[in-house]
Amino acid sequence: MTDRGARAGASTLAFAESPVQLLNILEWAHTSHPRAVRDLTVVILPPHDPTSRGQLRRMAQLARDAGHRVLWREARGSAVAPPRSLAALTGPMRRAGLLVIGDPFSRYLQLLLSMAGGRCDVVVVDDGTATMEFTAQLARGERLVRWHRPSARGPRAWAFAPVARRAVRHLTPTERRSVEVFTAMPVEPVAGVTVTANAFAWTRARFPEPMLTGGADLVGTSLVETGVIQEDRYVAGVAGLARAHGVTRYFAHRRESNEKLRRLSAEAGVEIVRPDLPLELVARRGPIGSTILSFPSTVVHTLPKVLADTEVKVAVCDISQTWFTDRVTERASGFLSTVTNTALGTHGLTSLPTPQ
Repeated sequence: MTDRGARAGASTLAFAESPVQLLNILEWAHTSHPRAVRDLTVVILPPHDPTSRGQLRRMAQLARDAGHRVLWREARGSAVAPPRSLAALTGPMRRAGLLVIGDPFSRYLQLLLSMAGGRCDVVVVDDGTATMEFTAQLARGERLVRWHRPSARGPRAWAFAPVARRAVRHLTPTERRSVEVFTAMPVEPVAGVTVTANAFAWTRARFPEPMLTGGADLVGTSLVETGVIQEDRYVAGVAGLARAHGVTRYFAHRRESNEKLRRLSAEAGVEIVRPDLPLELVARRGPIGSTILSFPSTVVHTLPKVLADTEVKVAVCDISQTWFTDRVTERASGFLSTVTNTALGTHGLTSLPTPQ
């Protein structure tokens, strides 16, 4: 990271909308410039769902324990909440010399970026595999659109387009503004953008080597909830994987529905675990299976780093083309293949076929 913002004595603001973002802000702070970290204020903008909020509250305490100032700001939930929160953040945003953000696709974060000063440096920390798509789109000069959604169209997208363009400009390095990506993902190089590897040094220092159960755990995915794969195919696939590999525990993604999880418990015979922290911390804290199976997701890149000094094996479960819904684009299926292939190449993971 460049230290221009730190040298100027300006404050550092970090924004987290998810537990994973906050974890990676802590990882960045652990390896960053001391002056920037000393002036760091973490602003939490919680979503609605109770699982994420619970994890964020626990992560907020870990951030306070690490010596950081943490502010909880309700930016959603009513018509007045967003403008009230934006008004309260206007002054701090304009005074900030460095912004640390976790989701450049978030419209709320794009609004905040549009309020930042022209000399404000930016650090983007991981919000999962979306970081891979962010750097690819930034390198191509495209609008920021999440990989599983079609290109934004309609009156709302048209009205928001000027804000989105200003956000992209603030995420583009200039002579006056540095941009860093702090990531555990294999990302596409972007001219002028500094890429710093996240080795999860804070997590590994915070939690000792975990106890292993000797069994196998499966990491769940919210691809059903986002409309990418069919629920019936997914449930049957999980049941097949559980039988084939002796899976006993299923770590649910925070966005998975209770109805689907009840089906998985009944039809796949797995114990459903709702993690109280991001899975990287849960795995490091233990106990954890000697083998961890996962569908294409962030953890196939993060867990090999988090558990590098253990005997845990991480395997990627391919998603059959027959699982996809009709709305899935070639771009979306290609992105999932990229997540799998880069994990296999970078970390030498095992690839497992899923039942048809």
